[in-house]
Amino acid sequence: MKEFIQTLKNIWSLKELREKILFTLGLILVYRFASYISLPAINMAEVGNLLEHYQNQGGNKQGAGLLGLLSSFTGGAFSRASIMALGIMPYISASIIVQLMGMAIPYLQKLQKDGESGRNTLNQITRWLTIAVCLVQAPSYLTSITQMFLPHAQFGSAYYVHPESVMFWLPSIVILVAGSVFAMWLGEKITDKGIGNGISILIMVGILADLPGAFIQEIATQTGKGGLGTIMILIEVLFWMLVVLLAIILSVAVRKIPIQYVSRAQARGGSNRNLMQGARQWIPLKVNASGVMPIIFAQALMFVPGLLTKVDESNTFLAGFKNVFSWQYNVLFALLIIIFSFFYTAITIPVNQMADDLKRNGGLIPKVRPGKDTADYLDDILSKITLPGSIFLAIFAILPAIVYGTFVQTDRFALFFGGTSLLIMVGVILDTVQQINTYLLNHHYDGLMQSKLSRTTNL
Repeated sequence: MKEFIQTLKNIWSLKELREKILFTLGLILVYRFASYISLPAINMAEVGNLLEHYQNQGGNKQGAGLLGLLSSFTGGAFSRASIMALGIMPYISASIIVQLMGMAIPYLQKLQKDGESGRNTLNQITRWLTIAVCLVQAPSYLTSITQMFLPHAQFGSAYYVHPESVMFWLPSIVILVAGSVFAMWLGEKITDKGIGNGISILIMVGILADLPGAFIQEIATQTGKGGLGTIMILIEVLFWMLVVLLAIILSVAVRKIPIQYVSRAQARGGSNRNLMQGARQWIPLKVNASGVMPIIFAQALMFVPGLLTKVDESNTFLAGFKNVFSWQYNVLFALLIIIFSFFYTAITIPVNQMADDLKRNGGLIPKVRPGKDTADYLDDILSKITLPGSIFLAIFAILPAIVYGTFVQTDRFALFFGGTSLLIMVGVILDTVQQINTYLLNHHYDGLMQSKLSRTTNL
C-alpha cells in the first residue's frame, strides 16, 4: 500500500503526466454529461420507465435483456434515448470495415504501408465511413425506439412530436449523427493529448458507468424477499474477482518463440560459436491474438437467428434465439466465437511476412529453416494456441448466461461476469496502466507494475 501511495505521488509530481490525466478525466466528464441529454422530441420522464416496463412484462423480458446489452456499451445512453445513444460504436464498426477491406483492396494495403501519411489517410476514410454507418444506425435506432421499445400507441405521452412526422425523424437523425461524431472527436483528443487509447477508454467508461447501479440492484434483490442473503453477495464479489483475474491471464498470456539474430560479421565468419552468441530474442504469440473481435463479429450475426422466429412464432426452440440468456443462443454464440477466433487470427497475423522479415534481418528460429519452413512452424504453433484461447474466450462470452439464475439474480449484474464488457475493461485498464508505467520509467520512477530489476536498481 505504501508503494502504491508513493506511485501516486510520483504521478502527481510529473507536470506533463498530471496534465494528461486531468485532461483525460475532463473529457470523460464531458462525455458522461452528454449521455444524459435526451433527444429533444422525447419526454425523458417516460423513457426512464422503459426497462422497468419490459422487465415487468413477461413477454417482453427478452427485449429488456437485449436493450440492456446494447445499452451497456454506451453507459445507458442507448436506453435513455440520449443524443449520444449511438456512442462510439459506429466508429468501431467503421474501423473494423476498413481493416477487413484492407485485406482485399490494394489501395488500402498501400496506405497501411505508407507510414504516418498512410495512417492519416486511413483515419480520414474511417471518419467519413463512421458518418455513413451513423446514417444507417440512427434510423434503425429510432425505429426500434418508436416501434419496439417505446411504441407510440402505448407511450404517446413520451413524445413531444409525433414519431411518424418529418420533424421527429430529420432533427433526431442529425443529432444522433452529431453525437456519435462528437464522441469520436473526444476519443481522438484523449489519444492525442491525454493518456491511453481514447476510443477504448470511452467504451470502458460507458461500461463501468452501469456497474454501481447493477451492483446495487443485485444487493437489493439478494437481500429482499426471495433472495439468498448477504453471504451470497460476498460469494458473487469473490467469484467476480476470480473471473477478472482469469480475464487478465487470458489477455496477457503469450507463447514465446525463441529467435536468434546474427550480425553480418558473424555470418561471414562462419563460426558456430559466434552464431550462438548472437542477440537472442522472442516472438510473443498471444494465446488470444484476436482480442474481443470474435465476440463482436458473433454478436453481429446473432441477430439473424432471432429473425427465424417469424417463420414459426410458436416454436419454442427458435424463440430461444431471441433471449441472450437461453442455451440455444449461447451454444451457437460460443461456436461462432471459436470459428471467428481462427478466422480473425489467420487474417491479422501474417506468418509469411513474419518469416520473410526474420530472414531479411538475419533472424532464425533454432532448428527451423528460414523461409517457408519458418512460416509453417509459426502457423502450426499459432493454430495450437488459438484453439484453447478461442475456447476460453467462448466460455467468457457465455459466462453471464451461466451465472444468471444460478446464483446471480439480476441480468443487469450478470453481464459483468464475462463477455465483451469484462474483456474490454480488463484490456483497456491494462493498456492504460502500461502507458503510465512506461512514462514513469522514462522519468526514472518505479512503475505501477514493478519488476525485480526496477526494485533492485538504484535509480
